[in-house]
Amino acid sequence: MSITEKVAYLKGLAEGMDLDTEKKEGKLLAAIIDVLEDIALELADLEDAQEELGEGLDAVSDDLEDVEDLLYGEEDEDEYELDDLEDDEDCYATTCPVCEETIYFDESVLEDGEVICPNCGEKLEFDRKSLEEEEEEEGE
Repeated sequence: MSITEKVAYLKGLAEGMDLDTEKKEGKLLAAIIDVLEDIALELADLEDAQEELGEGLDAVSDDLEDVEDLLYGEEDEDEYELDDLEDDEDCYATTCPVCEETIYFDESVLEDGEVICPNCGEKLEFDRKSLEEEEEEEGE
């Protein structure tokens, strides 16, 4: 039996007892039952709101899972081969001076002249001219 049903039962009992609401005791019992009824209705509203929030959270979680599948594919991060990136001609790597993690990026990031470290958020800037000079020196 729910709280609302229990309060309705108490209200019915009080009405069945023909309480005299003109007397102090009758007024008190009627007021207590009215407050209990208000509390029961508020609780029912809170339960409904909580259920609605739970359903919304489930929907968001499902949507996030779909986005993760699109971004990362079906494979786990552990299965991702970093060696494949190093073999790619258009792929570059650098070490973040703050967190000392290796960052991999492509030519478009190099052209922008900067990259944000995905590990610590540090902004790394590149000078395209100095990189071209280093490549020329290596070619000689």
